[in-house]
Order: sequence, then structure tokens, then C-alpha cells
Amino acid sequence: MNNFPLYIGIAAGICTGISMVPQLIKIIREKKADDISIFMLIILLAGLLCWVWYGVLKNDYPIIITNGFSVIVNLTIVFFRFKFRH
Repeated sequence: MNNFPLYIGIAAGICTGISMVPQLIKIIREKKADDISIFMLIILLAGLLCWVWYGVLKNDYPIIITNGFSVIVNLTIVFFRFKFRH
């Protein structure tokens, strides 16, 4: 039971990390990303990068890894947002 908070944190990080994957898949399939707000993505990326930094400062690998994955997914969405701009 001592690791229960750790498992909750890892589960939360995984859910957060994969939450944008369906959107990314939809963008790639449809080759359309005009409806995605670039400002929302920038704000989200800023928050995620702060979480990664916080994880580094606390030496907390679950925070670093899960939020780092989220950063990669969201940067990929930003890339396709500009690539598929009409």
C-alpha cells in the first residue's frame, strides 16, 4: 500500500499522455487540422514542459516520462497543424 500514490500518479500520467493520441490519429488520417487551436496547443505544451521541469527538479521519473510523452504527442500535432493547413 505504500506505493499506491505512485501507481495513481503513473495511471494519471498514462491517461493524460495518451489522451491526445486519438486526435493525432484523426489528423493523420484526414490530413486536416484546421479546427485545432494552435493557442490551446501552445498553452498545453507550456504546462507539460513545466511538469517535465518539475519532475526533473524532484527527480520523479513517472512525471518526467509521462509528461515527456505528452510533449512529443502534442509537438507532433503542432507539426501536422502546420503541415495540413489549408
